[in-house]
Amino acid sequence: MKKSLLAVLVASTFILGACSDDGDDGIDGINGVDGVDGVAGSDGTDGVSSFVTVDDVVATNANIAFAMYSDSLFTAQELMTALETLVANPSEATLAAAREAWLASREPYVQTEAYRFRGGPIDALLDDGTIGEDGEGPEGRINAWPLGEALIDYVAVEVDGDSEATSSETAVTGNIISNTTDFPDLSPTVVATFNELDGDERNVGTGYHAIEFLLWGQDLNADGSGSGERDATAGQRPASDYFTASTTGVNTCTSGDVAAADEICERRGEYLLSVAQVLVDDLQAVANAWAPEVGVHYTEFVQGGDTSLALILEGMGRLSFGELAGERINIALRTDSQEDEHSCFSDNTHRDIFLDAQSVQIMYTGSYTRVDGSVVEGASINDLLVVEGEPELANTMRAALEATMASATVIDTLANTGTPFDVLIQEGITQPNVVAVIVNLVEQTDVIEQVIDALNVTTNDIRQDTEENLG
Repeated sequence: MKKSLLAVLVASTFILGACSDDGDDGIDGINGVDGVDGVAGSDGTDGVSSFVTVDDVVATNANIAFAMYSDSLFTAQELMTALETLVANPSEATLAAAREAWLASREPYVQTEAYRFRGGPIDALLDDGTIGEDGEGPEGRINAWPLGEALIDYVAVEVDGDSEATSSETAVTGNIISNTTDFPDLSPTVVATFNELDGDERNVGTGYHAIEFLLWGQDLNADGSGSGERDATAGQRPASDYFTASTTGVNTCTSGDVAAADEICERRGEYLLSVAQVLVDDLQAVANAWAPEVGVHYTEFVQGGDTSLALILEGMGRLSFGELAGERINIALRTDSQEDEHSCFSDNTHRDIFLDAQSVQIMYTGSYTRVDGSVVEGASINDLLVVEGEPELANTMRAALEATMASATVIDTLANTGTPFDVLIQEGITQPNVVAVIVNLVEQTDVIEQVIDALNVTTNDIRQDTEENLG
C-alpha cells in the first residue's frame, strides 16, 4: 500500500503542480488568456478570460477530485499507522493519537462529498475496477451511518437514540467482536462483507464511523446513560479496551468498565485494523479511478462536456438539500437524537456540517486547498456564468454559498468553544443556529437550480434524497 501511495502522490505532484500554467487547459483558467496571474486577456470580462469553456470547468473539477481523494488516501494511511501503534502498544497516549489521526482523516474526505450523487467512482466503482451502476460503489463501506454500533461491540443498556442495527430477522447474537463462533475470522476480506450484513442496510459494520466507534465508544450523557442532561464531552472508551496479555503482560482487558477475556481485546484490535485496511483499499481504488489521463473515470468525465457539468451541479444540489440539510441536520434536530448525528461518538458533527458546506463551495469556485497547504484551482462555474453573460447570477450564487458557510461556521465555532452539535439540537438550547444552516442550504439549492437553468443543462431532481419537510 505504501508503494501505491507513492505512485499516487508522485502523479499528483507532477500533474497538479502545473496549476499556474496557462488559462486555456482547464487549470487556472481564471488567470487570463496569457496566463498572467490576476490579469484577464484583452477581451476578458471582470478579470475572467473570455475563453473559459465548459471543458475547462470540467477538467478543473476532475483534477480537484484526484487531489481530494489522494489527500483522503494519505490521511487514511496515516490513521492506519496510528491504529497499528495503538493495538501494538495500547495506552491513553496512543489512543489519543489515534483519535487525532481519525479527526485529521475526516478533513479531506468530507470535502469530497459533492462528488457523490453523480454515478462517479465513489458511488459506482466496482471491486473489479470498472464503473457500474449508481449505488454499487464503495461509499457505503466508507461512510455509511447511523452505525448501529451494537452489531460491532458492547453498548450501554440505555442510550440516547437507537444503537441497534438489526431487525429480528437479521439479528446478530451478542456482537461480532464477542461472537467467536459465528465470526471467527476478522480479516480485512471478511470484515469488508460485514457492511449491510445479511442484506440489512441498518447493519453498518465498516468505514470511518466503525473506526470512530472503536476509538471513542458511545457518547453517553452526563449521568452515564441515555437519559438526562447531555454534557459537552465525546465518547470515553478506555485504552484498556485494547489491553492484551501480549501488550501488558497480564490480562487486564476491559469492555468499558467491565473486565473482559483477553481474546475480546485481541479481536477488538484485529477488527479495528481490518476495517481500517478496508477503508484504505477503497480510497486507493477511488483515487486511482480519478488519476489524470489513466483513471477509469477521469478521461470519460473530462470529455463529457455539458453532461459532466450537469453532474457537478447535480452533486452540489443533492448534497446541499437532501443529504446535508435533510438527512444529516434536520432529522437529528427533529428527533433530538445523538444517534442520528453524523459523527455521534467523537462529537465531530460540526466539522461534517462545515466541510460538507465547503465541498459545495469548492465545486463552484474551482479551488481546493490540499492537506499540505498547496492549492489546486482553475476555471470555475462562477467564471463560466460570467462568460455566458450571467454575472448577477454568479454574484447571487456566491452570496448564497457564503451565507451557508457563515452559518456553518457558527456551528463549528460553538462546538470548538464547548457546545457540540448534540447539545445544540436540544430543545431550548440554541436551535436557531442549527435552523439557520438548514434555511441557508435550502436557499442555496434554489440558486443552484437557477444556475442549472442558466447554463442550459439537464440534471435529475436535486431534491430527491430526503423525505424531510424543509419548507
